Amino acid sequence: MEFDLHIPEARSLKAKRSVVKPIVEGLQRRYRVAAAEVDHHQQWQRTAVGVAAVAATAGHVGDILDEVERFVWSHPEIQVLSTSRSWLDDGEG
Repeated sequence: MEFDLHIPEARSLKAKRSVVKPIVEGLQRRYRVAAAEVDHHQQWQRTAVGVAAVAATAGHVGDILDEVERFVWSHPEIQVLSTSRSWLDDGEG
């Protein structure tokens, strides 16, 4: 899953990262997913956060990503410009 985010109050890279870091760390800690800033590294008010989850069933992954999405949207200091989900399937089952 990827989130394209706008951080309107950020006036420097340091200010941007002070908003992004708690979101990424919160995702990792609360939902046990892999999460990282994946794009727009040098732009002050823009970022993309990528999230990856693994579970026994696609339904469980979907539930996790639904919670992840609600968590990201709950941060008033950011504006979510877009979200996208993509799936990898191992072909088994």
